[in-house]
Amino acid sequence: MAYVYTSHYITRHLIPRQNKQPIPTSMASSFLEPYGKIDDADQARLDARRKTRKRVLIIALSSLLFLTIILASVLGTRSANSNHHDTQNDAAAMKSVAAVCGVTLYKDSCYQTLSSAAKSGHLHPEDLFKLSVQVAVSAVEKASDYFSKTSKNYDNTTAAAVADCVELLDLAADHLNDTYSSSSGPTNVADVVDDVRTWLSSAATYQDTCLDGLREAGVLDVDGDVAGMRNATELTSNSLAIVTWMGKVAGSFRGVGRRRRLLGKGPEWLLGRAGYRELLAEKGEDLKKKADAVVGAGGKYKTIEKALKAVPKKSKERFVIYVKKGVYKENVKVEKTMWNVIMVGDGMDATVVTGGLNVVDGTPTFRTATFAVFGKGFMARDMGFKNTAGPSKHQAVALMSNADQSIFYRCSFDAYQDTLYAHANRQFYRECNITGTVDFIFGNSAAVIQNSNILPRVPMSGQKNTITAQGKTDPNQNTGIAIQNCKILPYKGNTNGLSAVKNYLGRPWKAYSTTAFVGSEIGGLIDPQGWLAWTGTTAPPTIYYAEYGNFGAGADTKKRVKWKGVKFMNKKEAEKFSVKAFIQGDKWIPASGATYN
Repeated sequence: MAYVYTSHYITRHLIPRQNKQPIPTSMASSFLEPYGKIDDADQARLDARRKTRKRVLIIALSSLLFLTIILASVLGTRSANSNHHDTQNDAAAMKSVAAVCGVTLYKDSCYQTLSSAAKSGHLHPEDLFKLSVQVAVSAVEKASDYFSKTSKNYDNTTAAAVADCVELLDLAADHLNDTYSSSSGPTNVADVVDDVRTWLSSAATYQDTCLDGLREAGVLDVDGDVAGMRNATELTSNSLAIVTWMGKVAGSFRGVGRRRRLLGKGPEWLLGRAGYRELLAEKGEDLKKKADAVVGAGGKYKTIEKALKAVPKKSKERFVIYVKKGVYKENVKVEKTMWNVIMVGDGMDATVVTGGLNVVDGTPTFRTATFAVFGKGFMARDMGFKNTAGPSKHQAVALMSNADQSIFYRCSFDAYQDTLYAHANRQFYRECNITGTVDFIFGNSAAVIQNSNILPRVPMSGQKNTITAQGKTDPNQNTGIAIQNCKILPYKGNTNGLSAVKNYLGRPWKAYSTTAFVGSEIGGLIDPQGWLAWTGTTAPPTIYYAEYGNFGAGADTKKRVKWKGVKFMNKKEAEKFSVKAFIQGDKWIPASGATYN
């Protein structure tokens, strides 16, 4: 996470990261304030009037914008049919491009890259969106090509960061290409807006992580421009803004609050064989017997890495790996081509994967994970993931997930700083144990953690514990951390030691950091202020730190910090962080057999 290097490192808790290019406060997402206490009937009427006014306003504005675009398109078509270039019509066409670019954060780069569409007659918003994705892909691939060619020209620390950039930009390009493919053909972009926003949010996250790694390595010109990264990040942000706007417009015409469907029957990596529901149901013994690969005593494979080599590339069918009881000292990576892998152990304390990579010893944070997941549709049950580096080694990740629609059920994540790196895409955690100290749940995925134990432990002397450090950088990203029905209590045996430590729900890593605690037991170890500033005593007004329905000695909100971005939600606002609304989990979690609220 936030790193500035001097003599190879100055840890995040000493010098926090600054964003590459702060996003204007005026572009921050707006959120409804809690309603006052009024009669239920009056409240219902008030809600109805507010919803009607909001819907009418959205439809009116959206209709006006669409009318502008359609009118320009008609004029442009007439001009083309007559083979006569009309300056007035060209101007109208440019206005339609300007209207679409008006919803973006980087209007100049948007207008410059999309204005060519006016001459070709591609004036429909979906055409402009697809073009915006194409130019973003080109910029990302250009930056990746630069890093690939220059990776050998640096010292070891910088070379490692540059190598990470190559991989991260490759992931970003994959997500952009998935976006383009899904928005082409017979499918309307508005029908896949949830998927597309996820992939574009992740593409932006990968680029941010590349830049973060370069800062961590001490590359001094990152905040200027390196390898055209500023162009790539701006163009990706533009695509995200346009599709977010299109989704809102479609929602206005189809009915406020109606969810768009995912890709037809669901993403192709979920179209696997029947019969794997047992894995995440109460009993999984039968599935273990039918596993495609067995690791451990009596199994074909001695290591998890060797078993993963047997996974077919991009398979639409589930591949089950049973990892028997034992401690596996290896750093594991589930590659992006390993789709639908299911890994089941004999219990979170019985089947444990351990590693000790860390920042202090020279490994970039992105590479420190004991277990790293990139393949879509990954699921794990009854396993433990541990980084044994210890608190003095600072950033040392136990598990990092980049897998879209990944599920971790009855698993444990054990480390100190940066335990669980919920990096990108949609993720679900259920009945897990998560222990750590500084920022020990972090990243920029859309993650829901339910019915789990979140257990701060004693940090190094002088450190403060922060449970979360969410990394949302763009108001249009559909990312955040939602912690629901969990228990925030001291790690076993640490009750007395934590009494002398300041413990907080989180701190804002990035300008739009988004975190919600809902219906959870918050123990007395949490400081009454609740949240800790990244620097100074305040936070960007664009963050969204929210609480609803929590209980316990640390749940009292009367003394919470008075930041603009700290919210105390009502039920309706809290529902935005539900499995269904936040990660569209009602579509893909049931297929796994996992329990969820």
